[in-house]
Amino acid sequence: MFFIAGWLVDRKVEVQLMGNGFNASQWIYQRLMARLCQQIVRGELKPGEKLPSVQEMAAQAGVSSNTIQRIYRRMERMGIVEIRRGQGSFLTENTEELERLHVQLRIECIGEFVKDMKEMGVSPFKIIEDIEKYLKQ
Repeated sequence: MFFIAGWLVDRKVEVQLMGNGFNASQWIYQRLMARLCQQIVRGELKPGEKLPSVQEMAAQAGVSSNTIQRIYRRMERMGIVEIRRGQGSFLTENTEELERLHVQLRIECIGEFVKDMKEMGVSPFKIIEDIEKYLKQ
């Protein structure tokens, strides 16, 4: 599992709700992690910036502090967040890791879009043609 843009999470949840395998706590975790990653790639959080405390973030999101702790630990393993004992959690200053996150999010968004288009029977050529038309608008 990796990050997915917020609107993709919503779409996936819609699909999961139709099936029997829906897990609300997993969705909340993914949704919050996706939101945090979007803030990072949009530059709302700067390299080296201190993240909200686990308790602050949990209160803002209305979730358990365990959920936020899990997100921060996951992001630490990915090299995006540094957890400093007694000081808090900080966004990495490693701009290469942050760029990797940005690239990954773009690739996943494109992948979901292309998959949806193919499911609608749209050819790769037509997808490119439509994107070019859209970008010229």
